[in-house]
Amino acid sequence: MAAGDEVAAAAAPPLPETAYYHEGCPGCAVDRSKALNPGVPYLRFFHIWIIILVSCLPISLLFPFLYFMIRDLHIAKRVEDIGFYAGFVGASYMLGRALTSAAWGMVADYIGRKPVIIFGIFSAFVFNTLFGLSTQYWMAITTRFLLGSLNGLLGPIRAYAIEVCRPEHQAIGLSLVSTSWAIGLIVGPAIGGYLAQPSEKYPNLFPTNSLFGRFPYFLPCLCMSVFCLAILISCIWLPETLHKHATERNGDCENESLSTHLLDSEELAEQHISAAKNKSLFKNWPLMSSIILFCIVSFDDMAYTEIFSLWSESDREYGGLNFSSEDVGQVLGITGASILLYQTFIYPHIVKVLGIINTSRVAIILSMALLFGYASMTYLSRPWLSIVVNIASVLKNNFVVTIVTCSFILQNNSVPQHQRATANGLATTLMSFFKAFAPAGAGIVFSWAQKRQHAFFFPGDQMVFSLLIIIEHLELIWTFRPFLAMP
Repeated sequence: MAAGDEVAAAAAPPLPETAYYHEGCPGCAVDRSKALNPGVPYLRFFHIWIIILVSCLPISLLFPFLYFMIRDLHIAKRVEDIGFYAGFVGASYMLGRALTSAAWGMVADYIGRKPVIIFGIFSAFVFNTLFGLSTQYWMAITTRFLLGSLNGLLGPIRAYAIEVCRPEHQAIGLSLVSTSWAIGLIVGPAIGGYLAQPSEKYPNLFPTNSLFGRFPYFLPCLCMSVFCLAILISCIWLPETLHKHATERNGDCENESLSTHLLDSEELAEQHISAAKNKSLFKNWPLMSSIILFCIVSFDDMAYTEIFSLWSESDREYGGLNFSSEDVGQVLGITGASILLYQTFIYPHIVKVLGIINTSRVAIILSMALLFGYASMTYLSRPWLSIVVNIASVLKNNFVVTIVTCSFILQNNSVPQHQRATANGLATTLMSFFKAFAPAGAGIVFSWAQKRQHAFFFPGDQMVFSLLIIIEHLELIWTFRPFLAMP
């Protein structure tokens, strides 16, 4: 054998003799492609990244103009009640996703990942457009709920990111999820903040009597829908990874087409050793305790995001910062960019030095200390106010990302490889329920706080941020034994 042939053989090892592919099976076709192409599938990874971005943008798009949208719908009789109604709009999406995430996962396991992904993008295209045309409160609530309940691609796309690549590249595929969401935090708020109310910001381009003058929040939603349509068309070339054949038995040997990745001897040994303790995910306390921590952090993050948008856009007389939607979009955009840089360059070194648990505890303590100073920001004047708010937002959200990423690592280390997809699906469902209650609760508390700006005991915003600090105290307690069990 020539030297060049030896190098090629080492780079692309032949398939095991037990590997068998069914003609016409899309899952077998993907497995054959993975076996013949050992490199990183950059094109498929980029496609997955774009799809996750599409599912993130409708969520982050809303926050910069939610306060003004509720005000313009004239559903709130008093300014203090805007937060109450805004909270339910933010909660409707998460409630819809929480109710249907498990069902969409089952559908994806039955008919395939590709149909669920395509239908999810199509539903985002339709209901995000209708949300921008909402002229009644019930229409805004309904379209957001349907957008969350019918867009069930988040769970299947995580499984798809693993199935579309070889085992050695699965870490890259999973990291696309968090990276794409970080980019969504940059693009979504920026589009929502700069394009909302275009007839007021750009009267020469969008006259008051035009379509965008009648529907001041339609333009950012339309831009998102056009993006969804482009990604929907690109899904024609999205390969299916689910196998469309039954397992074949031949004597005492069971040949299953590579519906999952090929396992080496160490992975098989790991599964045999851990089989006895993996009968039920609900009995796996290291997993469930890390999921509970993840849910508490997600609740705190969603409540903070809702309160921050309402608080920053409220008038000064009600304890707010009197920011415009453009100002809020800029703050959230800078925050999203910082998250991307932090996750890529800083977070791995911190975890290497402190460890997962200690990193979480330090982030929680620093986040609580930061929240103590939020209420006093209302006494600052520009440009110092903008500078301080941007710095505080960057720090607070990076603290949250630190805790979430640590809990995500604990979850995946608490189960063997063949249970990770199911565990992540369970975590997504429970997290969605917590995120569904967070905006509604935050909106109610914020509306109540605005009515007691001059109270003697914890007036106004001090009460709001004090409640967030109490939630973070619960997060800190949960990082200690016996609540949090190490895998």
